[in-house]
Amino acid sequence: MNDLVNVYLKNVKRIIDEVVEYEFDTIDVVGKLVGKSVVQGGVIHLFGSGHSDLIARDVHQRAGGLACINRIYDPTVGFAERVPGFGEALVSQYDLQKDEVIIVISNSGRNPSPIEAALYAKNKGLKVVAITSLNHSKNVSSRHPSKLSLYQIADYVIDNHGVKGDATVQIPGVSEKMGATSTIIGSIILNMILIGAAEYCELKGFEVPIIVSQNLDNTDERNLDLWKAYKNRLGTIM
Repeated sequence: MNDLVNVYLKNVKRIIDEVVEYEFDTIDVVGKLVGKSVVQGGVIHLFGSGHSDLIARDVHQRAGGLACINRIYDPTVGFAERVPGFGEALVSQYDLQKDEVIIVISNSGRNPSPIEAALYAKNKGLKVVAITSLNHSKNVSSRHPSKLSLYQIADYVIDNHGVKGDATVQIPGVSEKMGATSTIIGSIILNMILIGAAEYCELKGFEVPIIVSQNLDNTDERNLDLWKAYKNRLGTIM
C-alpha cells in the first residue's frame, strides 16, 4: 500500500511542478485581472459542476478567502450537467456584470453546463477563465450541441495537467485506476489566482476583503461588515 500511496504523492508533486512551470504566467495575468475587477467594485463568479464544485466551494465564504466570491450553485449537484439548456438557465439567475470575471471549473470541459455558463458569461461581457484538463478535454468529444469544449470558449485557459480520466494510480490486478488529481490541483490554482488578486488590490491601495476565521476572537464584526458590503451581489437575483 505504501508504494502506491507514494506513487500518488509523486504524481501530485509532479503535476504541481508542471503547473508552476507552464501555467504560472497565465495564473499571474488572471490574478491581476480578477484584482482589477475587485478594485472596481466587481465580484468573482465561480462555477463548477459535479465534483468541480468542490474547488469553488473550497474558497467560498471561508477563512483566508475573499468575501467578494459569488459561487454559482448547481442544486442538482452535477446530475443535470449533461442536459442542454440547464447550465444557461442556472447561470442566468445570477447577477453577472460586464467586465467582471467568471472562473469555470470543469476537468473534462465537455459537458453542456460549464460550456453554457461560459458562453452566457461571455455574451454578457465578462472575462471567462477555464480551469480544465487539456489532456482529457482534447481527447474526448464535446457533449454540447455546438461541439465546442470549454477551453475553446474561455478567454484564459489554465491547464490542471491531469491525465485523461483524472485518476493516476494503477492498482495491480484492477483495471480501473484511482488517485484523482483535479480537485487538489484545481484548489491550488484557484488559491494562487485569489492571492494574486489580493496582492493587486493591496498595491492599488484597496482594502483586501479577506474573511477571517470565526474561530478566532474578535472577528465576527469584521466578517459581518464584509458580508453587508457584498450581500447584494452574492447568490441568485430571483
